[in-house]
Amino acid sequence: MSKHIENSGFTPPVSRSLGTERRTAALAQLVAGAALALSTIVAVTAVSVGIARASVVDGVVGNEGSLFGVALLLGLLFVGMGGLSLTLPGHRTKKH
Repeated sequence: MSKHIENSGFTPPVSRSLGTERRTAALAQLVAGAALALSTIVAVTAVSVGIARASVVDGVVGNEGSLFGVALLLGLLFVGMGGLSLTLPGHRTKKH
């Protein structure tokens, strides 16, 4: 059976202290964060341009506007409930 990995990512193992790797780890975290932000911006732009060109909402709202409004309201409600459940103070994850 393999050993359980406690820390993953850019941090070194607990038993080993950082020397000159501290700057390298900080630079790797900075580059990864910047790349994630840039790729998120590109994805949001591509999706919004695709939605604007497709005019999907016009076809749905034109026929059944009230049903679309109810579905949108329920979707936002579910997203809000999910966000609240992650930020509650009593929420704890199980440790194995």
